[in-house]
Amino acid sequence: MSEEKIPQKQRKLKIVKLLSDVASGIPSKVTTALDSLQVHGDDSIIEPLIQSLDLQTDEKCVSEIIEFLSSLKSTKAVKTVMECLRNPQYTHQQIKILSTIWNSPLDYSAHLAEFIALAVKGDFLVTLECLTILENLEGPFEESSILEAQLLLKDYHEGVYPKDEQKDHLISEIALLLKDMDRSIDD
Repeated sequence: MSEEKIPQKQRKLKIVKLLSDVASGIPSKVTTALDSLQVHGDDSIIEPLIQSLDLQTDEKCVSEIIEFLSSLKSTKAVKTVMECLRNPQYTHQQIKILSTIWNSPLDYSAHLAEFIALAVKGDFLVTLECLTILENLEGPFEESSILEAQLLLKDYHEGVYPKDEQKDHLISEIALLLKDMDRSIDD
């Protein structure tokens, strides 16, 4: 029993060291640490990696972290990424988190209404990222999510959320996508 705890403890220490290397912002350390995290990491590394985006001054490091987060394959990662996306602490990283989602091979279809909510409440860039995500969702979609999303779009058109001309165009595209998703449920 104690033999199992030692490797687990060593693994956690290794992850802490690797995350520290990512946070250093030194491009060679970031690259090496991310390569090691591919092998030794688990879902616990997602939030610290998102936090480390704030520390990065080198765009290559930022790109590598975003690429790493985009390549996650564990279905458990969806929950953690969505928790970070909802967390007000990471609002300034919202665009980067959204870009990892639309580049991800993971299925975020269950969060359809959340992406619509972000699209109607956010600025143009957030709306654009959400549209890209919505275009790539494969479903299946829950009828309740589609109904909730339709209500959010209705609120947007009634002026509940900030509007602008560029964003209006994107919201119209989202509405058309939502109609197609709704039809796919009826088929």
